[in-house]
Amino acid sequence: MTVAPEGRKLLRLEVRNAQTPIERKPPWIKVRARMGPEYTQLKGLVQREGLHTVCEEAGCPNIFECWEDREATFLIGGDQCTRRCDFCQIDTGKPAELDRDEPRRVADSVRAMGLRYATVTGVARDDLPDGGAWLYAETVRAIKELNPSTGVELLIPDFNAEPRRLAEVFGSRPEVLAHNVETVPRIFKRIRPAFTYRRSLAVLTAARDSGLVTKSNLILGLGETADEVRGALADLRAAGCDIVTITQYLRPTARHHPVERWVTPEEFDEFARDAQALGFSGVLAGPLVRSSYRAGRLYAQAVGGRAS
Repeated sequence: MTVAPEGRKLLRLEVRNAQTPIERKPPWIKVRARMGPEYTQLKGLVQREGLHTVCEEAGCPNIFECWEDREATFLIGGDQCTRRCDFCQIDTGKPAELDRDEPRRVADSVRAMGLRYATVTGVARDDLPDGGAWLYAETVRAIKELNPSTGVELLIPDFNAEPRRLAEVFGSRPEVLAHNVETVPRIFKRIRPAFTYRRSLAVLTAARDSGLVTKSNLILGLGETADEVRGALADLRAAGCDIVTITQYLRPTARHHPVERWVTPEEFDEFARDAQALGFSGVLAGPLVRSSYRAGRLYAQAVGGRAS
């Protein structure tokens, strides 16, 4: 295989990854598809509105459960990312022209679905002068204008930690500002070459200093050790992160980073206890957890924790 499905030539890293066969999942990873009426209705709405959801683009294992429960995460900025992380299913390439009507369509869909809590994320748009900051902020503003009682969680790229871009995004005042570190310092550059570990922590600190509830995610199974996971959790907490999710890496295709190991449910429980001991006000850890899974519930937990 020398060409990716989207037609571009494979990177050398992808060729090397493809030499390792797709791993067999352990029993606790199995997902049962429940395509009930709510799931079917929600899928039809997303298709009609021309929206991209991270549930679909990232191959989330919880899509059937979450959509059946009327929970969804919107992916803005298109389906092509200007950066490439070795775990991510979203395609890397030249994005389409900025769709300035997308915030309105997302807000309309939030209303149509009757969501009390909407999660919005998107691709990196380094092709745009502002890195996509306006699009992220405007989507929050549009949702809040049309749905004043709906809480919004915004999962952002790092915008290169440029203060003006971050100020634009923070000024839209989402209930939760999320930026995912994803992995530990030792392997960070290999897994996320267009990001830096310290810059990601700085984004979270800036959001916290702006008075926002902050959130991040760690993906396990990429080659990290248990002690490194605990160290990253401590770094996140020191940076001002309020909520953390801890997840198992599921390899999207043979072109992506091989799964180094399957973390057991018992180990996830232990990491959750470690995070709680560090003082995170919201913690969710498990093999099939994803960063937007049960987001509204975690937000309520975090607000309660901060108040106490």
